[in-house]
Formats: sequence, C-alpha cells, structure tokens
Amino acid sequence: MVNLRTVQAHNAALKSLAPGIVAVFVGGTSGISLSTALAVARHTSSPKIYLIGRSQIAADTAIASMKTINPSAQPTFLQTDISLLKNVDSVCAEIAAKEKRLNLLFMTPGYLTLKGRDETAEGLDRKLVLHYYARMRFVANLLPLLTAAAQDASVDANARLSRVVSVLDPHVSVRAGGSGTLDFSDLSLKHTFSLNKCGAHASLMGDFFLEGMAQRHPHTSFVHTYPSGVATGVMRELPLGRVLSAVLKPLLSTFLVPVQESGERHLFAATSGRFPPKAEGDGVQGDVAVGSNGTKGSGCYWVSWDGEVFPANEKLEKTRGEDAVVKVVQHTEEVFKRVCDEGKTYP
Repeated sequence: MVNLRTVQAHNAALKSLAPGIVAVFVGGTSGISLSTALAVARHTSSPKIYLIGRSQIAADTAIASMKTINPSAQPTFLQTDISLLKNVDSVCAEIAAKEKRLNLLFMTPGYLTLKGRDETAEGLDRKLVLHYYARMRFVANLLPLLTAAAQDASVDANARLSRVVSVLDPHVSVRAGGSGTLDFSDLSLKHTFSLNKCGAHASLMGDFFLEGMAQRHPHTSFVHTYPSGVATGVMRELPLGRVLSAVLKPLLSTFLVPVQESGERHLFAATSGRFPPKAEGDGVQGDVAVGSNGTKGSGCYWVSWDGEVFPANEKLEKTRGEDAVVKVVQHTEEVFKRVCDEGKTYP
C-alpha cells in the first residue's frame, strides 16, 4: 500500500510542474472525478480544467469550489450526454479547437441500473457505452493532444505529463469466482446481454483496449484503476436509491474510502512517475510499476485503490492469450467506424 502521507507529499510537489496543466474530467461534476479535479486545482499552478457532464447546477457548484481552492484555476464546463458517441465527438472537437495539448484525460462515467439492455439510438447498450465505448472514444479522439503534451519542447522532459486514467475495476470479471473471459462472438452484447456480463465486458475490454493503446502510443501512459468503495452518491439512479444511500452510508462508512482521500489517491495515480509511458519505462530502474502485461514500465497499469498494481491473474492471462488486445481494439474501431464515421447504428 502506498502510504497516504506519501501520496500527499507527491501531490504537494506538483507545483513543480509547468503552470497551465490541461486536464479533462469526464463525469467531472461529481464523485471521484470531481474530487480528483479539485485535487488538481489544489496542487497545481493555473490549471485548465474541463468538466464534462450533464448537470449545469452541479457544474456551477464544482466550479465555485475550484475557484475558492485556487483562484488561478481555469475551469470550464462542457454540457453533454455522452451515452451517444456523436456527442463525444462533438465535445472532443470543442476541446481540440481550444487546446493544443492535453496532459490528463480522467474518466469515471457510468451508472447503476436494474434494467436489462437499454439500447441507444446508435444501437449500443447505454451502460456499456458509459462504462466502455464512450471512454475509449474520448481516448481515440484526444490522443493527438496527449501526444503533443508528451512531446512539448517548451517543458522540461522531467515535468511532462501525458496520461489517461479510467476508473472502473480492472479485476471485476474475476471477483467472486468470475470467469475473466470475453464473449468474442458478441462483444457488444447485442444478443447475450446481462448486467453481470455487461460489467465484466466493460472492465475487460477497457483493460485490453488501453493495453493496445499503450503499445501504439508509447509516449502516453494508461492507467485503469479500482477505486474500492467510495461514498459518491452513485446509487441515486436506482429506484429508492437516495433513501438506500442515506440508510447505508452511516453503516458502511468505516469500510469506505473518504471521497477527498480518493481524489488525492487518484491524482497520485494520474501523475506519479511510478506509472510511466512505455517509451520512458523500458529499462528504467527504481520505483517503476509492473505493467498489466507483466512487464515493468509497459505503459499500461491496472492499479488498486491503494496505489499498488494488481498481481497477475491466470484467468486474465488466458484471455490475453486469446489475442484479446487485437480483437478488442479491432471490434472497438469497427464500432467507431460504423457509428461515428458512417452515422449508422451498430451492428
């Protein structure tokens, strides 16, 4: 476990980064994403922070908090519903029109639901879009800006930052005896949807897509994190969710990570040199984490709530051995081509 004091000391030293770090927070008006955005405001100089979400009221509150913490912060709210990939493309285009580089892409969108498959106008399940497709579309669209940040000659090489963080759970598919497998014949779950299968697919496809991006884009690092239990209000979309949250929160509080601590720990995951891009991690000695594929400094890391990487898992290794990275990336690019480029529904 990375001691909280170590995390806090690292974060406090982020003032050494060049002023004007640019960060995008998808799902950024509440919960872990907002807590991490507030930590960025607290620990960096003149950050430009984009919050992407649905609620203008929540965004106004978030922005006021940021400006109180750091008057030099430059927060911007971009309102959209990212359950449609066309909206992801629009908001990414808006960011690209304003920025020449991006240091951090931080993503937490998702929701709890008791519904079955809930298909959007684009032919994809809404939960799977929020937990997987929309996140990876942000990655694909914003990688040119992330690459530009990694190669920014105006910034000292030791202070450059180019990182993607997706918060979900790298190991959810193997918890409680799960199989850790993917249905390669129906990756979009068009025909075999269940809530349990959707959770497993979103997690595993996120694992392997980010691993593929780390191979293709060696100057950006990719982190998939497990937040553990955090009091974020995520139950609000369930029937009686607000009532259940009010009842359960006091009972579970001793087992939950405080939301501000979660933000500090996720800022550590988003900026620490323990998780370098592949181009910097090859052959590096010292405190560099083992990547998701078992190689030290591989550029893709599956990280637990406490800052430590997950150990190797036989089930996930078997799935990787079935060409999971290639198949997941190929499938995802096919979805993007059909839905985003051709304007059709999938499949």
